[in-house]
Formats: sequence, C-alpha cells, structure tokens
Amino acid sequence: MDVDLIFRIAAIGIIVSVLHQLLVRSGREEQAMLTTLAGLIVVLMILVQEISTLFETIKSIFGL
Repeated sequence: MDVDLIFRIAAIGIIVSVLHQLLVRSGREEQAMLTTLAGLIVVLMILVQEISTLFETIKSIFGL
C-alpha cells in the first residue's frame, strides 16, 4: 500500500471537516451535509480505483 494514498485521504478528510465547520457556523447545515457527502464520495471513488488495481494485479499474478 502506498503511503501517498493515506495522505490523500487524510487531506480530503481535513479539508472536508474544516469546510463542514465553517458552513455549520454560518448557518448552512444543508450545504455542510452535502459537502461531507461529497467528500465521502470522493474518498470512496479513490478506494474503488485502488481496489480495482488490486484485483487486476491479482488476476495477472494468477493468470486468471
């Protein structure tokens, strides 16, 4: 596993949490929730790409 992946996910989490706090304090709870949801979707897309790469590597190793 690449350490860069962990740092990217952590950076997205920090940015989303700061945006969430700013939006909640300004009274925009709905936009804060949507920002959090968008951050979650971005992280899940990154993880899906990494899992796809893992499966492709496993297929090439075992010749499936």
